[in-house]
Amino acid sequence: MLETLRHIVQEVNAAEGLNEALDIIVRRVRDAMGTEVCSVYMRDPLSNRYIFRATEGLNKRLVGQASLASGEGLVGLVAEREEPINLEDAETHPAFQFLQGIGEEAFHAFLGVPIIHQRDVLGVLVVQQAQRRRFDEDDEAFLVTMSAQLAGVIAHAQVTGAVQEELLDGAEPARINGIPGAPGIAIGTVVVVSPEADLFAVPKRIVNNRRAELRAFRQALNAVQADIRAVSDNLRGEMSAEDHALFDVYLGILDDSAIGGEVAALIKAGHWAQGALSQVMIKHIRHFERMEHSYLRERAVDVKDLGTRVLSYLQANDTSRDKDYPEQCILVGEELTATALGEVPRDQLVGLISVRGSGNSHVAILARAMGIPTVMGAVDLPYARLQDREVIVDGYQGAVHLNPVPEVRQRFQDLLNEDLAINKDLEALRDLPCETLDGHRLPLWVNTGLMVDVGRSLDQGAEGVGLYRTEVPFLLRDRFPSEEEQRQIYREQLQAFAPRPVTMRTLDIGGDKALPYFPIEEDNPFLGWRGIRVTLDHPEIFLAQVRAMLKANEGLGNLRIMLPMVSNIAELDEALVLIRRSHRELQQEGFAGELPPIGVMVEVPSAVYQARALARRVDFLSVGSNDLTQYLLAVDRNNARVADLYHSFHPAVLQALRSVAEAGQSEGKPVGICGELAGDPLGAVLMLAMGYNVLSMNATSLPRVKQVLRKLTHARACEVLAEVMAMEDAAAVTRRLEALMVESGLQSFSRSR
Repeated sequence: MLETLRHIVQEVNAAEGLNEALDIIVRRVRDAMGTEVCSVYMRDPLSNRYIFRATEGLNKRLVGQASLASGEGLVGLVAEREEPINLEDAETHPAFQFLQGIGEEAFHAFLGVPIIHQRDVLGVLVVQQAQRRRFDEDDEAFLVTMSAQLAGVIAHAQVTGAVQEELLDGAEPARINGIPGAPGIAIGTVVVVSPEADLFAVPKRIVNNRRAELRAFRQALNAVQADIRAVSDNLRGEMSAEDHALFDVYLGILDDSAIGGEVAALIKAGHWAQGALSQVMIKHIRHFERMEHSYLRERAVDVKDLGTRVLSYLQANDTSRDKDYPEQCILVGEELTATALGEVPRDQLVGLISVRGSGNSHVAILARAMGIPTVMGAVDLPYARLQDREVIVDGYQGAVHLNPVPEVRQRFQDLLNEDLAINKDLEALRDLPCETLDGHRLPLWVNTGLMVDVGRSLDQGAEGVGLYRTEVPFLLRDRFPSEEEQRQIYREQLQAFAPRPVTMRTLDIGGDKALPYFPIEEDNPFLGWRGIRVTLDHPEIFLAQVRAMLKANEGLGNLRIMLPMVSNIAELDEALVLIRRSHRELQQEGFAGELPPIGVMVEVPSAVYQARALARRVDFLSVGSNDLTQYLLAVDRNNARVADLYHSFHPAVLQALRSVAEAGQSEGKPVGICGELAGDPLGAVLMLAMGYNVLSMNATSLPRVKQVLRKLTHARACEVLAEVMAMEDAAAVTRRLEALMVESGLQSFSRSR
C-alpha cells in the first residue's frame, strides 16, 4: 500500500493545476482499489457547495455542473460529519439523494471520505461499486490514508489552478496563510526573485521579442553542448565505452529534435527562454521520476543537471535583470535575502512575501525596521506563477490574497489608507513622552540589529535599545568577526544612541539562527544547543564578545549586557564569572570603564519559576515573549501549519508574564519585555498594568503603542488586566482588549478592524 500511495502522491505532485491533479487522483485510486467508480467533489468557497469536479466511471459531461450542499446527500453528509461513510446499499440510506444524469444508479456500494487540510474540508473522495457490499477495513483505511496524504497537495494545486486563470471575473479568489513578518497592508504588483539556476523557481513570463529569446536559448544550448563535449574528451580514457556513451545521450537530449526543439517551440509561442526551458525540463524530470525502474528514475538527475546548466548560461546573459520595478512593487521569492531587498528602490518597495523563513529571520527583522509589510513562511504560495500579478499582503495576519473579489480588495485598500493616515498623525508624537492620562510613565525602547535601524528608531522617538541582536553582524560574515571588528560595530551602536541605554544581547545562535561557518545540525534545534549554552561551551567566543562590548562602552557608559536562553542558576553564575573576569583583565590593561548593568532574558519556563533567584544575581530582567510563548504552548511560531495555535494572550502566557513582573518587583529590579507582544498595542496595555518598567519593540510599532497608552489611564488598564486574568481562553482576552480600544476611541488599533 505504501508504494502505491507514494506513486500516486508523486504523480499528483507533478500536476500543473487542480483539474489535472483531480483527474490523476480519480484514475489512479480507482485502479489501485479495483473499484468501478472514483469521483471527487470539491467545495466552492463562494457558494459553499460541493461541486462534482472529476470522475472515472460516472458521466463526465456533468463535471463542474452537478453539486450538493453541506449536509445534502451522502457527499454532503460526509463533509458535514467530517468522517467516512461506508454503505452496502447507498440508496437505502435516509440521506441518499439522486443526482439526475450523473449515472450512479447502477452502483450500490458507497465509500466516501472527507478531504481535510488544516481543519478546512476541501472536498469529498468517493468510490462506488455495482455489487452490494460494504468496502472492507483495508479499503476504508487505504482511502482515508490517501485522502490525508493528498489533502495538502490538493490545497496547493487548488491555489495553483486559481493563479493560472487570468484575472477575469471567473478567477477564483485564494488566501494563502503564512507567518506575520512585519505589520502593515500592501497592495501591489509582484516581482518574483528566482534563485540562481533553479529550474523549479523560474517565473512564467510572456515576451514580445521572441527572436532575442530564441537567440539567447540557442547560445546557452551551444555553450552547454560545448561543455559536454569538452568533459567527454577529458574522460574518454577514464571510462568504459558503455559509460562514455552517456555523453552522446546527453547531447541528443539537448538536440533540436528532442528537448531543445520543445523549448524552441514554446519560445516561438511567446514564452521567455528561461520559462520555456523550465516548463519542458520539469515535464521530462517528472516523467523519469515516475518510472518504475530505478535506473530510469535516476536519469531524472541527469536531465535536471542538463537543464540547470542551460539555465545558468541564460541567467548569466540576462540583460533584463536591470529591470524597471513597478511603482508599487511586492517582492516575492522562495527565500528572500537582504541583497534582493536592496536592489529595489526604497520608494517603490511596498511589500515582501517569502515562501520560506520565519518571523525572526534576517529579512523579517530588516523589513520591520524599514516598515515594509511582510509575510513569511507562505509555504502553499505558487510564487513562480505570480510575476506581474496584483496581490494583497496582510502583514498583520500573515496572509496573502490572490484574485480578491472587489469587496475584499476595497476593504484592504481602506485599511491601507487608514494606516497611512494614522502614521501621519503619529509623527506628532515623536517628542512626547509615553505617559498615561493619569501620569504613569512607561519608557518605550526599540529592538535593533543593523545600523539601518538607528535613524528610523530615533525618528520614532525611541528612548533606548531594549534588544540589540549581536548575532546579526555574525550572520552577515563568512567567519567569526574579530574582537576589534566587534568593538567597532558595537561602538557605532552605542554612540548613535548615547546617552540612551543600549542593551546588547550576547550571541544567540541555534534554533532558527544558524551561522553558515558554524553549523549546528540537530533534530530539534529549538530545544538544543543554542544561546548561552553555545557561548558557555565556547568561552573563547563569549570572552571576545564581552571584551569588545566593554571596550566599545569606554567613555560612553550606556551599555547594558543581556544573557539569552538562561535556564538555570548555574549557567548565570558561570556567565557572570566570565564577564567579571573580562572586566578585571581590561582594567589591568588600563581600561577605565565601570562594569555595566547585566541582565537575564526570561524566555524558557524554568526561568519563569526561578525569576526571583535570577533577579537577585543581576541588575535587570527582560522577557523574550516570542520564545517564552512557544515554549509554554509547545508551538513553533515559525511553522505555518501550527502558527494559529500560537497565542500571546493565552492565559498560561499571561500568568507567566505577570509572575516575572512580580518577581522583579519583589527583588527591586526593573523588568522589561522585548518580544513582539511589547509592540502590540493590545499587549502593551496588559504590560503597563502588570508593572513592566520598559517595553522594547521594532521602531514601526513604537508610535502606535505610544498613541494607545497616552489615551488610557493606568487605573483603567489595571481594571482590564484583572478582568482578563480571570478568563480561560485567548480569544476572550482578545475580544475584551478590542472592546477597550473601541471604548477609548481607538478602533484603528483593533486587530479585527
